Amino acid sequence: MTLDQPLPNSTHWGAFTAVEDGDRLRVEPHPLDPEPSPLLANLSDSIRHPARVARPSIRRGWLERGPGPDDRRGDDEFVEVDWDTALDLLGGELDRVRTEHGNSAIYGGSYGWASAGRFHHAQSQLRRFLNCIGGYTRSVNTYSHGASVVVLPHILGGSGAREVMAGGTSWPVIARNTDLLVAFGGIRTTNTWVAPGGHTRHTILSHLEEATARGMRVVSVSPLRDDLPEQVSGEWYPIVPGSDVAAMLALTWTLDDENLADRAFLDRYTAGAEQWLRYVRGEVDGQPKSPEWAAPLCGIEAGQLRALARRMASRRTLIHVSWSLQRTEYGEQPVWAGIALAAMLGQLGLPGGGFGHGYSSMADVGSAVTPYPLPSLPQGHNPVPDFIPVARVSDMLLHPGEEFDYDGGRYTYPHTRLVYWSGGNPFHHHQDLRRLRRAFRTPDTVVVHEPYWTGTARHADFVLPVTTTVERDDLGVGRGDSHLLAMKQVTAPVGEARSDYDIFAGLAQRLRVGEKFTEGRSAADWIVHLYSRWRERMASRRREIPDFATFWSAGTLELPDLRLDRVLLADFRADPDAHPLDTPSGRIELYSERVAGFGYDDCPGYPRWLPPRDLPGTGQLHLIANQPAARLHSQLDMGAHSQASKVHGREPLRLHPDDARARGIQEGDIVRVFNATGSCLAGVRLSRDVRPGVAQLSTGAWFDPSSELVTCAHGNPNVLTTDRGTSRLAQGCAGQHALVEVELLTAPVPPLRAHEPPRLTSRRPSQA
Repeated sequence: MTLDQPLPNSTHWGAFTAVEDGDRLRVEPHPLDPEPSPLLANLSDSIRHPARVARPSIRRGWLERGPGPDDRRGDDEFVEVDWDTALDLLGGELDRVRTEHGNSAIYGGSYGWASAGRFHHAQSQLRRFLNCIGGYTRSVNTYSHGASVVVLPHILGGSGAREVMAGGTSWPVIARNTDLLVAFGGIRTTNTWVAPGGHTRHTILSHLEEATARGMRVVSVSPLRDDLPEQVSGEWYPIVPGSDVAAMLALTWTLDDENLADRAFLDRYTAGAEQWLRYVRGEVDGQPKSPEWAAPLCGIEAGQLRALARRMASRRTLIHVSWSLQRTEYGEQPVWAGIALAAMLGQLGLPGGGFGHGYSSMADVGSAVTPYPLPSLPQGHNPVPDFIPVARVSDMLLHPGEEFDYDGGRYTYPHTRLVYWSGGNPFHHHQDLRRLRRAFRTPDTVVVHEPYWTGTARHADFVLPVTTTVERDDLGVGRGDSHLLAMKQVTAPVGEARSDYDIFAGLAQRLRVGEKFTEGRSAADWIVHLYSRWRERMASRRREIPDFATFWSAGTLELPDLRLDRVLLADFRADPDAHPLDTPSGRIELYSERVAGFGYDDCPGYPRWLPPRDLPGTGQLHLIANQPAARLHSQLDMGAHSQASKVHGREPLRLHPDDARARGIQEGDIVRVFNATGSCLAGVRLSRDVRPGVAQLSTGAWFDPSSELVTCAHGNPNVLTTDRGTSRLAQGCAGQHALVEVELLTAPVPPLRAHEPPRLTSRRPSQA
């Protein structure tokens, strides 16, 4: 397929237009986007990359020996087969597992970060299919903010938590009203190119520039200087990683000690303030949480903390906590402490003041509010009650029948016989990848839908090639987006790739639920159906939307009646009696009797300083495994923009020059990064934007266990991070930090295998 007219499409990092140009795509940002993401450059040469999965492939060991745990999973070769063979065998295996072991033995592992699109949404497709055949064990929450979504309802109630996680106060309100933005975890704008489902118009940097031109100042409390964009006026407080709660408590202590707190707000809008302040004052443990106490913990001078507290109390201040801070051990604490600090200032519910969460984490935080549902694929009902917090997948696979704590309950890990993964790459998201490899070898069967031979695909038994966003039609719109896009097919599918929908339709037919899954519609029929149903619902709300043919021809539809003036907790602030929070007290719970009653020593009933169990020793550095600037997670790591960020093909490790000099390391060197959990290779970049004693290695390099020298030859930091939950409350991902040692690699540098396909052989249908 060769077209001359650029066609609209979308990714999770933004809308674009594209035209096929030989084996490449000519990709341009969508003309509606004022701040397009450079990540679009990863698309051009990745569609026909050698890492594409060309045909349905089954691991040789599974073909020869059948289902069962297998230590060769992840190292075995694959046999390419025809689609009928693959679907017949997989349909039979699904039927065997659900008949012999029940549907709880099927784990539906889709995480949701496959290609953008409202219909071809891998997670929705998988859940709909598995629900049609009797259900599955599911995961709850996300790696991104797993601690926040559990602890926030205890502090602000379910509605308040949803308001925070749905975007909080709008950026235009901040730009007009905020005088001081205190950003714990910084305000890194490279993360804000990304949003689930895409974002047509990126505007966050312009809002920040407008605000700072008006006079707003930003205080970035982060170990990384460039967590504050250079275009934004502000100050860098280079905090010790993981010590943010200590700094927040010192600021709180100062507000309390110097009578700068808003006592009237605490009395009217909060519950448990005095219990918590007794702890802050030292009446509980004998240790006042003063700036002098916090300074050696967080690396910020006591005088700076005291001065910052006074500035915060004297002007309209927004306390921002990045999602990164809750992806650590005891990750619930910085979220709770940040809200409590904002409550001390008494500005929650005021325009431009109060609390914000994730403004530096996603494009849709602080964006428009869409006051109506968007088109989506119905997923059906899952009758299986079993679930796990998403970051506990290795625990589930390695310890079936073992009990675990979660949000006040006691649950049991099911015995998983079949893992079905469609969308997402756990060998990117998860921690301690050596342990995950062991875990993936325990089920009877692992199934993966993938366009590319990622680490997850290599650890599967069935690898079914799926189309990418440019190889099919769809509808594109993200939460808080300004436009609905016609995502038009730009190029023919590579090899024998099929959409998730067509794969599941074939399996559903074999499992006697074909009509239930498809409802008699093709993929094209479903896209028209979803749009038409949405149009009917909009008409019932007295909003006129063009018919599908008109929309598809135009390519875009501006969404009506978007709100850009939301203020977090404004109704509650205006009248807490008429608009109470759905907490037990109806107020902001600075002390939660419910959480205290759970008896968790790793998440007590109010925000506390809980010292990390792992403290740096001699020669160790504090590793920050943050989000990459050159790609979304691990997506299109082989793309041009991602590859341009590498050092000799390895993921870059940033070190302060003093730390590098002490280890005999120079710019561009290949180093071994290691700890008791694992090891990887990385290429060194020296930067004074990194606090001394800190190393920074972004996630997303494709897992490459091909060398005996290291666990990963490419630079995936999740071979270094430990696989434990944030606390027994949330069991969230704690993979943001690790303690590591770094040394110059003196052995020959091993070759990279991350973007190569595994060993493949082919089998004709007559041989199957």
